Amino acid sequence: MSVAQRVWHGVASLAAPLLPLYFRMRVKRGKEIEGRLGERRGEGAERPPGALLWIHAASVGETLSILPLLPRLLEARATLHILVTTGTVTAARLLAQRLPPEIAARVQHRFVPLDVPAWVARFLDDWHPDAAAFVESEFWPNLLAAAAERRIPLALLNARISPRSARRWARMPGLARETLQRFTMILAQSEGDAARLIALGAREVTAPGNLKFAALPLPADADDLAALRDATKGRPILVAASTHPGEEAMLADAHALLRERFPDLLTILVPRHPERGASIAASLDLPKRRSAGEASTQLDLGALSIEQSSAAVPVQPTSGTLPAREDGLYLADTLGELGLFYRLADVAVVGGSLVPRGGQNPLEPARLGCPILAGPHMNNFAAITELLDEARAIRRCAPDPAALAEAVADMLSNPEKRRAMADAAARVAAQQAELPDRVAAALLPMLDGSGANEGQVTVTA
Repeated sequence: MSVAQRVWHGVASLAAPLLPLYFRMRVKRGKEIEGRLGERRGEGAERPPGALLWIHAASVGETLSILPLLPRLLEARATLHILVTTGTVTAARLLAQRLPPEIAARVQHRFVPLDVPAWVARFLDDWHPDAAAFVESEFWPNLLAAAAERRIPLALLNARISPRSARRWARMPGLARETLQRFTMILAQSEGDAARLIALGAREVTAPGNLKFAALPLPADADDLAALRDATKGRPILVAASTHPGEEAMLADAHALLRERFPDLLTILVPRHPERGASIAASLDLPKRRSAGEASTQLDLGALSIEQSSAAVPVQPTSGTLPAREDGLYLADTLGELGLFYRLADVAVVGGSLVPRGGQNPLEPARLGCPILAGPHMNNFAAITELLDEARAIRRCAPDPAALAEAVADMLSNPEKRRAMADAAARVAAQQAELPDRVAAALLPMLDGSGANEGQVTVTA
């Protein structure tokens, strides 16, 4: 065990008595569910019989990326069950909403335990997974060390590590090497990610592609979509998707400039975190927001038992407030409805790209026929953005209202250009539709132990 690993082990153990205060703060902010805090301490295990594969997907993007993978795995093994852990409430809700009903009974959800040695030991001893797969860049030293001690084969799926993160890990070379070499198999998103992981000490790294390329199109309720289309008929529509603080005000200013040329323009603001809706509405002086019309239908995981929250609980149409003809700005502060607004959009702005947050997934609008506009900060999706750039399927602009207004106006004025961009983006998004099958084929032998200890499982690009 490296010195850094020992230090982290000790610090995490000493911090455990202080974590109840941390949990209370997160509950107040809506970041935890009070009735399920035991899961964060490794409690609440109910292991099903037979083979169990544990997949950890930290947040929304990682959870969406594994949805096409789950049915492939379960179809291949009739007795297999899957435990999915997430670190965020939003990801848990989306999993419950979008899990296909035909596999829901064989997929359980828990919140991942914090990286406290006693808590991760309880979690692993009670669940006893036959193999585990972590998605993207979840490197929790104590959790990985405990899994390795129990000889649980580990895979890192859709692995990514930015140059900045790689430089930080390089300052702790022993911990980086020790952590990464615990993985039997690493499937990287890109050759660049693979090279950075190898430089940090990882072994058996291949780059078969990005699972986010194979994600399913975002869903939309047919009744809600029909109601929105009727309410917005004949209007040009700009959707700003998954926005972060600082972006809404910039977009509102751009909207004011655009209304001089497009008086019927509707700009739909969809914040990344819907709980910011009230503060956004107050800051922009918006008299109404979509969540104000909800019929109390959003999924409440805290009100469900642990078993119920593991299944695909039907979620009824949101039936939120509709935009009126006189509304120029419309705040869509609801969860899981982004697919609605992409289907309405003439132009979509990718949130998190106008401020230094790294951007959101541009393939989501690409799958739904949206011309895509993004700011300069797309480093979280650098490889995907580069492919879209090469295909002329995305337009980049400076992060200021005037530049935004100019770019949007150009796209709204040129329907042929919009259609060409949307078609090109759809072709990029479809490039790796077969990837979930290839990833499933690589994972399944780990459940048998065949090749698991030798570290020889590979997937060619």
